[in-house]
Amino acid sequence: MAVAAFRNYILPRGGAVRFAALRLRLLDGKIREPDLLLLRDARDPRRQNRYWTGADLVLEVVSEDKPGRDLIEKRQEYAQAGTPEYWIVNSLDRSLTVLALDERGEYAEHGVFTRGMKATSALFPDFSVDVARVFDADILADTDAE
Repeated sequence: MAVAAFRNYILPRGGAVRFAALRLRLLDGKIREPDLLLLRDARDPRRQNRYWTGADLVLEVVSEDKPGRDLIEKRQEYAQAGTPEYWIVNSLDRSLTVLALDERGEYAEHGVFTRGMKATSALFPDFSVDVARVFDADILADTDAE
């Protein structure tokens, strides 16, 4: 559901969306594989075949075995890489957190959204996703899109 919503929003606007597994190379050379990567412009030079060298938005589904990796480690890494927006889908507490990069290069909470709410984007003010639909659907079942 979340993948389809992003795809339906960004593709008509000339952007690109990729769903796992696509590698994202961070500034220190570390490779991550976010569950979703998005670029506003499909012609962005950060979009490469083997891996992307940056993204405008990343989304991670919290790992049940190592939640700290998605909630803490990746939050720091994506901020250091200058990724403007980071979405965290947390099935452990059924929340969707949207973080936006601030002027200090750190993430600030744009919002923490739960069932009955629509998660909104700081980067795309006219985009929203119904949180209940995200958790009621198998968000990992959506396919790649460009």
